[in-house]
Amino acid sequence: MRVALFVTCLVDLFRPTIGFAAVKLLEEAGCTVEVPRAQTCCGQPAYNSGNRADAKALALQVLDAFAGFDYVVAPSGSCAGIIRQHYPELFADDPAILLRARELAARTWELVSFLVDVCGMLTVNVQWDRDVTYHDACSGLRELGVKFQPRRLLESVTGLGLRELPGAEVCCGFGGTFCIKYPEISDKMVSDKEADIVATGATAVLAGDLGCLLNIAGKLYRHGRRIEVRHVAEVLAGMTEEASPIGAPR
Repeated sequence: MRVALFVTCLVDLFRPTIGFAAVKLLEEAGCTVEVPRAQTCCGQPAYNSGNRADAKALALQVLDAFAGFDYVVAPSGSCAGIIRQHYPELFADDPAILLRARELAARTWELVSFLVDVCGMLTVNVQWDRDVTYHDACSGLRELGVKFQPRRLLESVTGLGLRELPGAEVCCGFGGTFCIKYPEISDKMVSDKEADIVATGATAVLAGDLGCLLNIAGKLYRHGRRIEVRHVAEVLAGMTEEASPIGAPR
């Protein structure tokens, strides 16, 4: 399978290790991976802010950059979600582009669900001696049905113990521009998430969206919590030594 990796803005700018981990996992699943150099933002910030004109312009760039691949895979439920669920909505009044948007949507996947549901990957051959808990990011969970897939693969990690998070499906408060527009509400939500994480006794918290992880890491480290924050792809790819935990002082 010829797979194009949609790197995402946050991964590109803040955590390239996640992108390298995604490539490693996809290649281990038998995929030929390419990273289109012409890719830009998926347009989600503009879309969520009601700026449909800019969202459409960015979506058109994505449509062009990712044409011709068997699949498009992103290590982010939110970026994959906007392509799969919302690109067709953006072009509902333009039949020609709507066909392209639907076609791209049909072959776009979140990374871990692609590995499990399309590639049939059920185990990984890595070791990580940690008790971890897992936060279900909103877009991946609600728009793409990502829930059991990361847990299935984490079960195969030698030395890893999974402690389910109370309120795992509750938003962390990031929500893209939501945390900027409503900072007090966002802070309360991530404070509740922090309390739930601490209550598990886990030494690490994982998720599939870097936005959530940056938000959670900021709260944990400001309070001096000795809890690692990592993208699930880094753990599954055995690349936890390549970078410090997210948000940790360097």
